[in-house]
Amino acid sequence: MKIKFFWVLVILAFPYSYSQNFNVSTDIRPRFEYRHGFGNLFPDDAEPGAGVIQRSRLNLDYGTEKLKITLKLQDVSVWGDTPQLSATDGNHSFSIFEAWAELFFHENWSVKAGRQAIAYDNERILGEVDWAMQGRSHDAALLRYTKNRWKADFGFAFNQENLAAEGTAYSPTAFFSYKTMQYAYLHRDWNKLSGSFLFLNNGFQKFDEKENPDGVFYRHTAGTYLQLSFGKAKITGSAYYQFGKADPTRDLSAYLLSLEGLYKTGKVSLGLGLEILSGTGQDSDGDNRSFFPLYGTNHKFNGFMDYFYVGNHANSTGLNDYFGKVNFVLGKKSVLQLQGHYFSSNAALFDDSGNEADRYLGTEIDLVYSKNLIKSVKLAAGYSHMFAADGMGYLKGRTPDNTNHWAWVMLIVKPELFSHTF
Repeated sequence: MKIKFFWVLVILAFPYSYSQNFNVSTDIRPRFEYRHGFGNLFPDDAEPGAGVIQRSRLNLDYGTEKLKITLKLQDVSVWGDTPQLSATDGNHSFSIFEAWAELFFHENWSVKAGRQAIAYDNERILGEVDWAMQGRSHDAALLRYTKNRWKADFGFAFNQENLAAEGTAYSPTAFFSYKTMQYAYLHRDWNKLSGSFLFLNNGFQKFDEKENPDGVFYRHTAGTYLQLSFGKAKITGSAYYQFGKADPTRDLSAYLLSLEGLYKTGKVSLGLGLEILSGTGQDSDGDNRSFFPLYGTNHKFNGFMDYFYVGNHANSTGLNDYFGKVNFVLGKKSVLQLQGHYFSSNAALFDDSGNEADRYLGTEIDLVYSKNLIKSVKLAAGYSHMFAADGMGYLKGRTPDNTNHWAWVMLIVKPELFSHTF
């Protein structure tokens, strides 16, 4: 009887006898933060914030020649937000970060569908947002093409709050939470040059009986990202243009331009660059000219204190960011990074009396140290200080005279728990 059962299993498994891989890994990262002016100017008569936030993520990956499946489960919470003897987590911090399947139906073509992180190039427009403990993932379907040095992705998404009624609305409070999304991403590698082109179309839902009776308006983002390497130097640049509608009643015309040069010699690397994001002047009564990097990993840009484009600064005066950075490799296991940013408003800025003000916003200094402790375990720590100018006070509506700084320490544990090929 046992022998018969064995042969039944062999026969059933025969169509799937090609190589299969299964991996289990985890990502646990508690981070302590001290906030005294993080994300905004520190107000008068306030107390600084401090606490520990933690991501606990379990990753399951399965793959064959024709199929890949990924499931990532996570819990994101602040230490102490759930009582020690609570039977349930009242804050509902548990979620599914990714759950997707990719079917390779042709030598060069595949379809990937489900909840997934979408990230390209330097993640300025579409990124995973890994610094944020919860990350960013989309419910989307991708048609993918790869051949030699070419890559192309065509993405589609459609969001509903539920299926209870015909024509269910999707009207989130954040304008960058879209109703519908379509995009095309093309990438090509050459010997020393790589280039990408992105066209992104988003439909947002906001009802207005007179101006927008069907409830949906569209924002388009198109642009390119280029990277050139020669010897010890590398130059990256990007240019994006946004158009369509900023809201149901206003047209949108905005741009982003960036250029950065990097030079590495021995254990030291140097970088200089600028990024310009167009803005709408505070005296404007016409079109919206404020660029917003909708779904990017914005913490990587414009200073680590997140004063711009991290849940803030939308439809505002834009930004000119002139920056420099230097990395020191300290032995084999640790790195020290220092960077500085000079910020100014891209569009007109006015003081409390209604007079046009100096557009200089302030200077930020960021210091980050990281060290690999053992395999799969890293310690990172950082300190940032914002030297705010009067212009920052006019922009944020708070006094710039208080001390604005931020410090953090994070432990990152990402081991592979199990791996098997059968």
